[in-house]
Amino acid sequence: MASPDDLRLIDRLHGGFPLSDRPFAEVAASLGCTEDMLIDRLQRLLAHGDLTRFGPLFQIERAGGRFVLAAMAVPEERFDAVAAQLGAMAEIAHNYRRESAHPDQPGATPLNMWFVIAVEHADQVDRVTEAIEAMTGLPVYAFPKEREFFVELRLPLLPGGHHVAG
Repeated sequence: MASPDDLRLIDRLHGGFPLSDRPFAEVAASLGCTEDMLIDRLQRLLAHGDLTRFGPLFQIERAGGRFVLAAMAVPEERFDAVAAQLGAMAEIAHNYRRESAHPDQPGATPLNMWFVIAVEHADQVDRVTEAIEAMTGLPVYAFPKEREFFVELRLPLLPGGHHVAG
């Protein structure tokens, strides 16, 4: 469970991180703690799963890369093993369970494993998809991005819905 100090830190970091020589020291000063304390707190939040990631979001296409949402219909008895195989691949940003019916195959195993393929060069997507199919013996359904939307959802973490100024 996140403490009030944890929530203040998360709120302060969401939506902005200073671009300076010592960004952690700058954030720590705004929160009234030391740089080491802030870094330790952030590492603890990540280690305990209170935060799943901390880092920038990039528009990978501007750098020549590509993100592709993909899915597979994985038999339940193989789900954990296939998830581990994908989790070991550097090109898989994350994978998760979600039940979705396959539009072309009524009654088929639903598309239940969803993941994001993240590659440095757009032409690598097919190679990664083929490697996953060869490794798992299951077809991969890729859903390339057609249009991008930017949605910054900020839920209030502090009483009264106030955000910590940066």
